[in-house]
Amino acid sequence: MARVSAEDLGTEPIGRLLIKQAVPASIGILVMSLNILVDTIFVGNWIGSIAIAAINVVLPVSFFIAALGMAIGIGGSSIISRALGANDPEKALKTFGNQITLTLLVTITMVGFGLYFANDLIPAFGGKGGIFEPAKIYYTIVLYGVPFLALCMMGNTVIRAEGKPKFAMIAMIIPSVGNLLMDYVFIYIFDWGMEGAAWATTGGYLLCFAYILYFFLSRNSELKINPTHFGLHLPILREIGSLGFVTLSRQAVTSVTYLLMNNILFDLGGEPMVAVYAIIGRMLMFALFPVFGVTQGFLPIAGYNYGARKYERVRESINTAITYAAVVATVVFIGLMVFPAEITGLFLSHRADMSAAEIASNIFVLENTPSAMRWVFAATPIIAIQLIGAAYFQAVGKAVPALLLTLTRQGFFFIPLILILPLYMGELGVWLSFPIADTLSTLVTGLFLHREIKTSLRSNGNPD
Repeated sequence: MARVSAEDLGTEPIGRLLIKQAVPASIGILVMSLNILVDTIFVGNWIGSIAIAAINVVLPVSFFIAALGMAIGIGGSSIISRALGANDPEKALKTFGNQITLTLLVTITMVGFGLYFANDLIPAFGGKGGIFEPAKIYYTIVLYGVPFLALCMMGNTVIRAEGKPKFAMIAMIIPSVGNLLMDYVFIYIFDWGMEGAAWATTGGYLLCFAYILYFFLSRNSELKINPTHFGLHLPILREIGSLGFVTLSRQAVTSVTYLLMNNILFDLGGEPMVAVYAIIGRMLMFALFPVFGVTQGFLPIAGYNYGARKYERVRESINTAITYAAVVATVVFIGLMVFPAEITGLFLSHRADMSAAEIASNIFVLENTPSAMRWVFAATPIIAIQLIGAAYFQAVGKAVPALLLTLTRQGFFFIPLILILPLYMGELGVWLSFPIADTLSTLVTGLFLHREIKTSLRSNGNPD
């Protein structure tokens, strides 16, 4: 694997550089998303559709704790990218050390609280009726591995900040492949059911952590920290916190969204309706992987060049990233509009020994998911502006607009919509909330980004 230096972020042509950054990120996200997708297919076929709903209930709790690591990672990586661009390696090292210490302290504490309040959290997130017991089994086992996942998510963003996207890609591929292999062994061969699915997920986290630890200890990483860097430094913590709070707020709102969606849909149609949303949720993670890959590739480029005061390159990176992301989003949109029924069928069991209740659940899911999927993804071609715009403000260290734009879609628009529209339109109101929120948040982000480009990024030199 060719070695890439951080300085390349400030010298290579933007189009080629974005491809070099985005393709590995997209492949990594693709494999991770395929892992989630295939894992859900395995669970649906080998355990049942209620098991899919159970996992969907657990995800917002475990992902929120893991997102603490991502928040610390993205907040710190913005500092690292700008420090490397400004030729300040000591600040980059100190930031990385503080990221590790902070991730361990926060996530282990949160896991303790999560385990203690398990019986309250699971029903609150929609784990009611027949969903509760399988959800609790999965939740308890997976939560033990979440601190390792948090360290992985933190470390992965730092690897990208160093300009090493291929290593970040491998860090995402290894646990995904490992999880699928363990799924086959634990669920299909050993017949461990939900315990098998949970241990396969946790095992994937451990594999990812092992690889990331290897990367930072090897010659491939430029960040060689020593024990003095682990001591918490208040100014750095403030900056990590202000920028990381953007990511954490996004995940917090996502967790609240899962809570509301699972409960609203359970009231509208019981466990099968929650399974419909679980399948659509997996597609939201999987289908948009190339768009998220472009966004991930854009972050270190924008951050490095902003730190190096190369504002023309920052403007070019914004325009190029939006163009690339819009093209791939449109391709995804076409596929989802044409094949929603075929996609839904992949998640459903076709066992000959299914009970009458399982058959009825499968029929309900197959009849209701395709139309819901079309509504949920209806505004996909325009989301590039929203994603790249919010990412830009985070990459350059502007925490307030980054936070506002991050919360715009789900916090300011989506949550109010799903609380209001279903009262008048039932299930359709839930699904219509997705494209309406996407459209409104894209318009707001576009206005913010246009103003930023016209003011702060007018020329090389001090931004206004």
